[in-house]
Amino acid sequence: MTEDLIAAARDAMSRAYAPYSGFAVGAAVRADNGEIYSGCNVENAAYPEGLCAEASAIAAMVNAGVRRLSEVCVMGKGDALVTPCGGCRQKIREFAAGATAIHVCGPEGLRKTTTLDELLPLSFGPENLK
Repeated sequence: MTEDLIAAARDAMSRAYAPYSGFAVGAAVRADNGEIYSGCNVENAAYPEGLCAEASAIAAMVNAGVRRLSEVCVMGKGDALVTPCGGCRQKIREFAAGATAIHVCGPEGLRKTTTLDELLPLSFGPENLK
């Protein structure tokens, strides 16, 4: 079931705009309605004003009128795992439950699956404001 999500992240990574770091990242989220939204990192000469791939994918989902996601895939090259940065972990938390699967991939495919709670323990979310 994650193959379509991985393919969307791979496709997004191929369109990344990363002229400064040379480090392309793609991400895809599966919304609770089953639709997939993808995004890539977009760098900017005025560092750190770029956009992370995960934030880009979440923005596409929100722009489509969807507010909950059920699965996330992040893809980057290199030997190390490319996990969401701290800011993106919080952005994912805004729209996902703690048990949400986060698939960490390289161009060859899935490397590790974890959960949002494992990446962002004791997180602060919308329910904390009620």
